[in-house]
Amino acid sequence: MADLVLPVSNTGEAEARVSRIDSAILDVTEWLCRRFQVLTGRTNVWLAAQLTNLSIIVYFIWAGAYFWRVSAGARVAGAAFCAGLLFVLAQTVFKVPVEASENAAYRRVAKGLRNPRRLRDAPLRLAFLTLSIALSFPIFVVYVTLHARIALLGYSLIVLTSAVLYLLACDPLTPQQGKVREWVRRLFSSRVSESADATESS
Repeated sequence: MADLVLPVSNTGEAEARVSRIDSAILDVTEWLCRRFQVLTGRTNVWLAAQLTNLSIIVYFIWAGAYFWRVSAGARVAGAAFCAGLLFVLAQTVFKVPVEASENAAYRRVAKGLRNPRRLRDAPLRLAFLTLSIALSFPIFVVYVTLHARIALLGYSLIVLTSAVLYLLACDPLTPQQGKVREWVRRLFSSRVSESADATESS
């Protein structure tokens, strides 16, 4: 009797393919962040901070919607947990200003160093990316059939976390003034000068 040969998956090739997908998404994200920086002067660090703040707001809305449906004791426990979490965030995430993180990124770029998060956070990025893709259809079905908005809020936290992880792994350009800022400044100064000339002529 011939031996039964089972196909063996090439894990090394699969890991390399997944790594290439992660690198491609990261490169596209970095390109978009740099175009955004050229236009506005704001870096990927600033964008990540704004999405982090948004995810914190979404989390507290999700927690409030969840604990609103449970017993009074669970509500008290949930409120205590959210208060403790807010205290921890105030001592960690909110304590470091965005400008300090941007300056650290500028110094790293000036030295010609790449962002260490590109390699260090790769497994975490892939985990959240996989969750975002795998849960998209089930969450859509649950939301359409059961109108469960709380599930949609929970899924949005996963998507926001994925976006923040990719933003934090990018490298900014050197400090930019921002084309939009410069355009608004010139427009405002021209309007002021026109108003002054009109006042003097009258």
